[in-house]
Amino acid sequence: MKLFAAGLVVGIIAFPLAFYFYFATGGAPVATAEAAMPFEKTLAHKALNARIRKEMPMNAPIQGDEPNLTAGAKIYREHCAVCHGMPRQQKTAIAAGMYPRPPKLLEGKGVTDDEPGESYWKVAHGIRLTGMPGFGKSLSETEMWQVSFLVAQADKLPKAVSDDLFNPTVLDDRGK
Repeated sequence: MKLFAAGLVVGIIAFPLAFYFYFATGGAPVATAEAAMPFEKTLAHKALNARIRKEMPMNAPIQGDEPNLTAGAKIYREHCAVCHGMPRQQKTAIAAGMYPRPPKLLEGKGVTDDEPGESYWKVAHGIRLTGMPGFGKSLSETEMWQVSFLVAQADKLPKAVSDDLFNPTVLDDRGK
């Protein structure tokens, strides 16, 4: 029994020391070109998903209708496309250098299977250690909902919204 207790004490001390040594000596991958740490994705996704389930809004104060989707398209072009891209276009230099790689939100699966409230939470709060900023202090609640509805419905946008998103013809008040 004493041998078991001694082994337990050594294990309790050795594991945190090895963990600390791994990080303190530069063993952990920190550059965007390096592979992920063991269990990094699993633990990060588990924590993110639990937090979103707990905090995401269940009811939107606006509808995912054509005017809001059109407004969301403008917001996406201005704030999201630089990282998440536009369909049939190459990644930007910013997106190519990010880790983890930002998902393409308007091509393929994207986040179209996510509830708009989940996308809203991500837009409002950002995602730590991914490069995804929180827009809660720079966009209004309505704007965050508009872009959240856009990405949630990206696979089934009305033609007018899709045309406006991919071929904007009207310049906004800043010339964009």
